Amino acid sequence: MKVLMINGSPDVKGCIHTAFVEASQIFAKEGIETEEIIIGPKDIRGCIACNHCKSTGKCIFNDLVNETAAKLEEADGIIIGSPVYYGNPNGTLLSFMQRLLYSTTADLHMKVGASVVSCRRGGNSATFESLNQFFGISGMPIAPSSYWNDVHGYSSEDVYRDEEGLQTIHNLATNMSFMIKALHNQEKPQMKKEKRTDFIR
Repeated sequence: MKVLMINGSPDVKGCIHTAFVEASQIFAKEGIETEEIIIGPKDIRGCIACNHCKSTGKCIFNDLVNETAAKLEEADGIIIGSPVYYGNPNGTLLSFMQRLLYSTTADLHMKVGASVVSCRRGGNSATFESLNQFFGISGMPIAPSSYWNDVHGYSSEDVYRDEEGLQTIHNLATNMSFMIKALHNQEKPQMKKEKRTDFIR
């Protein structure tokens, strides 16, 4: 069993990474492997709605999006993490996730999803809500915690001082582990696939 942790922070050792390290320790105790994928400092462009992926199964821009898409099939869970930028997720992460989920042929139905947010003061709940939109449209159940999954502070050191935030991350990883194990090797319910409108050009 494996969880992909997609880090949208440009600071590779910053607040989101720190939260992921804390979650990884819980996952390890539960026998679940983790892999952190760093997105924040990468040059990731947005989707151009060319629909190249509909005929090839891959995004026309052959970058980290296509590399990550190959890992989605074997993952049992996905956590997306982002700092708050003007009350929203990091723009690079949004471009990455939109291209990734639009172009992938991986079956994400009943893989467990969760999001983690870091902020200095505010904007956390709006960012948290925005990231969770990716899961519902993909048929992925969202793992809960004891609060919104956010850590407060400007640095990794600040996160370690946020005891309530750390407890929330620990509870998230515990609950997500339970859900992944409960769903592992279970037969998925059959869903009718309704036609969805493609990205508008």
